[in-house]
Amino acid sequence: MDLKLKDKVAIVTGGGSQVGYGKGICLALAKEGCHVAVDDKDEQFEGAKKTAEECKKLGVKAIAFNADIRVRAEVDALVKAALKEFGKIDILVNNAGASTPMVPFVKTDRKFWEEDIETNLYGQMNMTQAVIPHMLERKYGKIVIFSGGQGIPNNSSYGASKAGAVSFGYSIAKELGPLGITVNIIMPGVGDTGLGGGSKALPPGFMETIAKRSMLGRLCTQNDMGPAVAFLVSDVNSYMCGQLFHLGAM
Repeated sequence: MDLKLKDKVAIVTGGGSQVGYGKGICLALAKEGCHVAVDDKDEQFEGAKKTAEECKKLGVKAIAFNADIRVRAEVDALVKAALKEFGKIDILVNNAGASTPMVPFVKTDRKFWEEDIETNLYGQMNMTQAVIPHMLERKYGKIVIFSGGQGIPNNSSYGASKAGAVSFGYSIAKELGPLGITVNIIMPGVGDTGLGGGSKALPPGFMETIAKRSMLGRLCTQNDMGPAVAFLVSDVNSYMCGQLFHLGAM
């Protein structure tokens, strides 16, 4: 199926991790002919550049950027750079996320909470607000908000930040839908993406247990997430707006 993404332009945050979902999303979009601005706050700035190079090999234009989505000035610089390079922004995928270590809530503090909330909620708000004016001018845009696990013991601030992102997505979908901009929310399946230190930071056997609980007997991968997001932001998906898309098999 042609997703009608050829010559569209997407910003994908968190695209530098080579094990995270962002890289899979960038490559899936590139395979459909979509040009990509790959962002990641990786200090060495190697991951985003590597993902961008892989996208270019698929025949599209791609740039790498290292904006921290928590910092509005850096976000604005990213959007400005994308517009300068491509002339437009059709798609925003708010993939970047963070997770503090899993510990009982009583042992956390305000600094702990803010680490999750500033990235998972404020970061997505920063990015979304930064691209909206351009999308409004063109009366066109596709935005994906990322949710995540909620109600998980010892992971309270992460869950709270992702719940906030869902509510944010519902609200702006109703604001922007009538103006030509569709907003949807995706709940990723559980995968070993390196978030919060990845499987090494979890109790032994945790990921294996999750995989066994899946109806498919495995974890979610980049190859699962990429095509799902590509569909969400495509013109083939012309009617879905303000929906929570759960990519899971539990």
